[in-house]
Amino acid sequence: MDQAERLRQIVQQQSKTGQADNTEAQHHARIITVTSGKGGVGKSSCSINLALLFRKMGKRVIIFDADFGLANIEVMFGAIPQYTLADLMLKGKEINEIICEGPEGVMFVSGGSGIAKLGDLDKEEVRRLVGKLSELDSLADVIIVDTGAGISSSVLEFVAASPEVILVATPEPTSITDSYALLKALSMFDGFDKDNTRIMLLGNRTLSANDGPNMYEKLSTVVERFLKFKIEYLGSIPTDEFVVKAIMQQSPVVKAYPAAAAAKSYEQVMNKLIGVVEPAHDTKEKKGIGNFFSSILKHNKRS
Repeated sequence: MDQAERLRQIVQQQSKTGQADNTEAQHHARIITVTSGKGGVGKSSCSINLALLFRKMGKRVIIFDADFGLANIEVMFGAIPQYTLADLMLKGKEINEIICEGPEGVMFVSGGSGIAKLGDLDKEEVRRLVGKLSELDSLADVIIVDTGAGISSSVLEFVAASPEVILVATPEPTSITDSYALLKALSMFDGFDKDNTRIMLLGNRTLSANDGPNMYEKLSTVVERFLKFKIEYLGSIPTDEFVVKAIMQQSPVVKAYPAAAAAKSYEQVMNKLIGVVEPAHDTKEKKGIGNFFSSILKHNKRS
């Protein structure tokens, strides 16, 4: 059995599982967008490790790699996708054809150059694309969207469309400053709803137990004072030599070195994520991957 056939069987099985679990109501995957104010803070590594922990819990997980400039997810997985979002949009490929298999049954979709072309679609192309992407809801319980870094319009569109956002930052002053710049740009972005968006700070590569809480205190204070909304503290991942070793092996630290300090910290973060309840004022517009992309595409048409 070749890899393509094996992947088709996995996708078909996951689809059946989703349909069986949701016979009375339409299933909507939980959408979590992972972003950062600057590059080089370990954002994609955080996405992958959290995805594997969700998978370990028995959740069906898909990572959507929306960083079309770097494609870090496929590099870290050591997999080269045959097709990307661009092929779904422009070449008539189906959703199961653009899904790739990563470690431990985690699936991923590469945005590729398709992210940059989202604003060029006409009304019928938008309808068809959203219809195809909506199929991901039946294939996943959790979809993690890994954005590019910084405050580009594409990053802001993905963040504004998401009900849950993990903001990854390191203790360096520039990282904290850039995180604030991202949140400031987001606060002025058309389509951002501060009442229906939960933003959680995740400290990465911290050197002490106090680094994470200190980062959160500094950032949350200025955000509440000047931007008039709140962020939450999700936790922190310490600097750990085993993370570097795992990256060199193209393997997430929670898989390669589950006893490492960083892996244990990811588990603590996951325990907190499990306990997170969706925003109290959540609306249908924020539910599911189809509505997620509808929001992005609507904004593209207004711009």
